Amino acid sequence: MRRDTLRENLNFVRERIARAARVAGRDGDAVRLVAVTKQVDDAIARALIELGVTDLGESRPQELWRKRQLVAGPCRWHLIGPLQRNKARRTLPLVDMIHSVDSLRLLEWLDSQARELDLQPAALLEVNVSGEMAKHGFRPDEARTAINSAGKLERVRVCGLMTMAPYDAEPERARPVFAALRELCDALRRDAPTNCPLIELSMGMSGDFEVAVEEGATIVRVGSALFRGIEVPV
Repeated sequence: MRRDTLRENLNFVRERIARAARVAGRDGDAVRLVAVTKQVDDAIARALIELGVTDLGESRPQELWRKRQLVAGPCRWHLIGPLQRNKARRTLPLVDMIHSVDSLRLLEWLDSQARELDLQPAALLEVNVSGEMAKHGFRPDEARTAINSAGKLERVRVCGLMTMAPYDAEPERARPVFAALRELCDALRRDAPTNCPLIELSMGMSGDFEVAVEEGATIVRVGSALFRGIEVPV
């Protein structure tokens, strides 16, 4: 029963992504769905892979380490939550992309660890577009300096930007935040270093991912919308 509900939810989320992309004159296949598994058990994570989900996301490095070991299958893993430097070395070999690089210090540390591990990780700079004190990330006016500094890195490839909109029951209120991130990314891309292609925009979660897609998201991070009607651990 859980699997049937999960399949229905997944199909509905994919339909909503495709519909939002059409509204914006985009191809829905250009939007990557990262299924956020932080609140669900390993069996559901495995079922997602079996249903064709190719990207899974975790907020906590320790949970990513655990699930990465126990949940086998052809998928890419994303760290979407904060990363402390003391957890970087163990995390880097396990992920396809880190969405939450929120300081130059962390970016440089990731590069040094990647050199030692002989890796070429993909990363996104987290930008605090809304200016909320509780959120991590670079201020928009700091982003250009960060991108210029990233040009000196040997291993880390900065593929784009990430943001989180303020929570609001009305998704439309997130639109200015998503539009601002897209505009910032477009401006930075014009003269970005070669190791910073800035082709990815990770924005939009269960409550507002359709608006994010309309504003140019290439990655949406969806959790609770996939698991409605499914009992999950608290």
